[in-house]
Amino acid sequence: MLYNPARRDSSFDQVLVWSALLLLSIGLVMVYSASIAMAQAERFTGFRPSYFLVRHGMYMAIGIALAAGLFRVPVWLWQRAAPWLFLAGSLTLLAVLIPGIGREVNGSRRWIPLGIATFQPSEVMKLFVVLYAADYTVRKAAFMDDFRKGFLPMFGVMTLIAAVLLREPDFGALVVVTTVAMAVLFLGGLNWRLFAGLAALLAATFALLIVSSPYRLQRILGFMDPWSDAYGKGYQLSHSLIAFGRGEWLGVGLGASVEKLFYLPEAHTDFLLAVIAEELGFAGVAVVIALFVLLVHRAFAVGRQAASLERYFAALVAQGIGIWLAAQAFINMGVNMGLLPTKGLTLPLLSFGGTGIVVACMALAILLRIDWENRYLMRGGSL
Repeated sequence: MLYNPARRDSSFDQVLVWSALLLLSIGLVMVYSASIAMAQAERFTGFRPSYFLVRHGMYMAIGIALAAGLFRVPVWLWQRAAPWLFLAGSLTLLAVLIPGIGREVNGSRRWIPLGIATFQPSEVMKLFVVLYAADYTVRKAAFMDDFRKGFLPMFGVMTLIAAVLLREPDFGALVVVTTVAMAVLFLGGLNWRLFAGLAALLAATFALLIVSSPYRLQRILGFMDPWSDAYGKGYQLSHSLIAFGRGEWLGVGLGASVEKLFYLPEAHTDFLLAVIAEELGFAGVAVVIALFVLLVHRAFAVGRQAASLERYFAALVAQGIGIWLAAQAFINMGVNMGLLPTKGLTLPLLSFGGTGIVVACMALAILLRIDWENRYLMRGGSL
């Protein structure tokens, strides 16, 4: 019989929980600070300064409530459902491209309107790819050294997903999804020669995609020297760097950012870290980075513990979630600091975005469930 996780003697990783809750709390405060000026000025918000705060808080509440429910779902059920969830996610990605279903914003078709909110399938696919890649790796464990039986089927499936994401286009989600799938396969025992060859092929493909797309090429040029065209292709990065420079060590004070006053585009989403840097300084950015390091470290620790208990699917899922959060956070931070070309990826658990917040909470619920089952087994229980 399945042990009830609600009983008093249940235990979970306190560091994992508190680092996630602190990131969510910092995000709530900083989204409000970064969005208040825009909310007051835009007609669609009703000129209400708390518009984005209320919506972000609503998304957080939904995510936490959903996470509390999903925590009760055993890991074996996620493994059984993984192929079907991946199929459902793929169909929603395709649905975005159908006129009348998907919504186009700034030349990209990535969202499905759901009345008072929008749904972004590419965010859900990040979690579904973790689950599917882990399940595939466990099922094909005996063929991980075989190009035709082990590698090629997964490569074919991910190529189709990549084609759909490029059609939207959502290059940032493509990079994250590809990184997660490759990492899970590698951790699951993929032949290192195949992995090295695939990494080289992907690097060449990404370079070709950038060179063949004028707007992506402009972003690269703007990243290399944002000050050469500070009012054009280097506009976002130059203002992000100004925000970091103004923040210095301790920041100008919470709510006192100048760059969020219509200078820095997407201040409450893609460039939230720049507002944190300006208002809370190096100290604030260091705290955010430290919390992400703790979160990812605990995810890998949970994965290692699961592997030691011979729960290989659970181990790959835990480490896959850690890789996903680490990769997306690293890319977003790199973009904000001028270390990487500008790319539309939010900062996990902090940036405004309904689907992203809810899916991140779902992923953390699965991670906590894996940790709880590990601890229960080590106490002598049986699943």
